[in-house]
Amino acid sequence: MPRRALDNPIVLAVLGLLLEQRMHPYQMLHELQERSDSHAAAVTRGTLYNTVAAMTEAGWVATQGQERSGNRPERTVYELTPAGHEELVRRLDSQIRNPQREFSAFLGAVTYLGALGPREAVEALTERAGHLQQRTAADERRLADALAAGVPRLHVIEAEYALSLARAETAWIDAVIEDIRTGSLAWPGTTAAAHPAN
Repeated sequence: MPRRALDNPIVLAVLGLLLEQRMHPYQMLHELQERSDSHAAAVTRGTLYNTVAAMTEAGWVATQGQERSGNRPERTVYELTPAGHEELVRRLDSQIRNPQREFSAFLGAVTYLGALGPREAVEALTERAGHLQQRTAADERRLADALAAGVPRLHVIEAEYALSLARAETAWIDAVIEDIRTGSLAWPGTTAAAHPAN
């Protein structure tokens, strides 16, 4: 199995899932898709199975027999090994201590914001801010419900972080929209008066 399979970002997520309980890859895929929009987009069945195979070869996970549900085929169940637990802790410690520059699709798009023109940029940013506000409100309700149901805060700390990022992005978008409207963020060769964004 190629070593690069162990560099896949889902390795940390799989190790974390197996810290919680033993499970088979199909269940892992379902959990990853349920818990994270980013994992849902990034994880395919083939990628997950290749990653689990590489983790098994590395000694981070081990098979714990087969499991059958109804008339479905048997599925191999995996559990975290002591070496896998050490790797999980090592990766967590490193990723928490060392901020990385993470490239997002939005960052790539903002790089070329000028191609839209002032009016179109304001329209696009305003729509994005609206979507973010709706998603943030829904996420705030889900987090409040989880905490009210007695889920320990530590178990939903990632939801708090995601909300903080969404709020910061919305505030930044609002500030950029205002800068475009006032002309303090001007397009080269234009003036706010020539291309009003209001």
